[in-house]
Amino acid sequence: MQKTFIGPHLRRLRQERGETQSQMAKALGISASYVNLLENNERSVSVAILFRLMDTYGVDWREIAEDDASGLLPDLRTAIQDPLFAETRPDLTQLRAALVHSPDLAQAFLRLHRAYLSASDQLMSFAALDTNAEFASADSAVHDVFRRNRNHFRDLEEAARDFWSGESVERDEIYSALKQRLRQRLGLGVRLMRVEDMPDTLRDYREDLREIRLSEALDHTNRIFQLVHMCGLLEQRELLEQLIARSGLTDARGAARLRVELANYFAAAVLMPYEAFLSEARLTKYDFDHLATRFGVSFEQACHRATTLQRDGAQGVPFFFLRIDKGGNVAKRFNATSFPLAEHGGACPRLDVHTSFRTPGRIVPQFVEMPDRSQFFVFARTVDRPTWARHAQDNRLAVAMGCAVEHVADIGYAEPFVLSGTPMTPVGINCRICPRTHCDQRAHQAVVMPQPVNAMRRGATRFET
Repeated sequence: MQKTFIGPHLRRLRQERGETQSQMAKALGISASYVNLLENNERSVSVAILFRLMDTYGVDWREIAEDDASGLLPDLRTAIQDPLFAETRPDLTQLRAALVHSPDLAQAFLRLHRAYLSASDQLMSFAALDTNAEFASADSAVHDVFRRNRNHFRDLEEAARDFWSGESVERDEIYSALKQRLRQRLGLGVRLMRVEDMPDTLRDYREDLREIRLSEALDHTNRIFQLVHMCGLLEQRELLEQLIARSGLTDARGAARLRVELANYFAAAVLMPYEAFLSEARLTKYDFDHLATRFGVSFEQACHRATTLQRDGAQGVPFFFLRIDKGGNVAKRFNATSFPLAEHGGACPRLDVHTSFRTPGRIVPQFVEMPDRSQFFVFARTVDRPTWARHAQDNRLAVAMGCAVEHVADIGYAEPFVLSGTPMTPVGINCRICPRTHCDQRAHQAVVMPQPVNAMRRGATRFET
């Protein structure tokens, strides 16, 4: 059985109530020395003590026993790959110790490092003058919220499980059932609009007319998803606001982005119920075309849902999800792994997700290795976007899914490869902070590149020192 340490949680709980260790010990019926040991993570907490904490202080034992380190460790491992730490890079044991004994310090370090990256990126690209800079920071903040929650929201899963309230709705009847639900519960109608009547818009909620308008550019699958999304926004409004308040986001743009992503999460959980989806994923070895067909969703939606299967005791393969456009820009990212996804700019050009545009609709598999020697299996495929008109027929994006190599036995896309004989492609986070100086795909000089360029030598790129 895994040991549970609650030191920082317990210390914070005691300090919030203005108690000494002796006073808390008396309230819990244990010794002051034992409280001291618990606070310093020198003893794991027992189930009996957790329940005493719940009875005495009214705290949810699941929250106080929550393992924050599982979400912070990948972020720490990503941060220390920065060339700044090349000479004094702590190892994995030291990182784990920091999270156990000083989690607040670790979080402060991560905030400082993110601020440093953001400032560096703005200085290099003059992003301070770019009106999109605030939106980029809002997306980063939302990504951080999902990482802290290990890409899993228990409250939304429970709300999604109760969505149909025991009703048996056949998959080919979901669209009609959703329209009926919206009409009966919320007094809302649903109208399908012509593209020319709702240009450049896929969904529009007209509260004044009590109507949800959907563009005919949406296929049947995405019309269903948009209606469940609206059910989440409207029926689960109180729960969404609680989750936003709990996230700590105070910026209006960040809160708005988080609200949308939480509603997307809810919609995916309704259409792809946790237990059924996990069971089918394991049975088919994560065949996402099959999963999309079985649950009536898109390939991208099925991939995204797989990243959320992180419930304690019923975990799926931990994946990262990356979506890019044809210019290499990262348009969406979710992460349940230690793989460091770029926060600014594009993804590493050595990732074959970029080449998937050459073979639309086909899976492109790849084994990759990060600068810290961690290895991952990545597979990518293009996905189509709604087509508005003849001149916009090639609205493709590409999605990449990846997991640590120890999970490849569970992934059907890896079956044609023998791991021991498969070459690893060296990749990085992105060019701005990648330490691989001799990479022939480098597009930018790294932020920290102390050696000046040798004018008398031309390497693989003009940035090679």
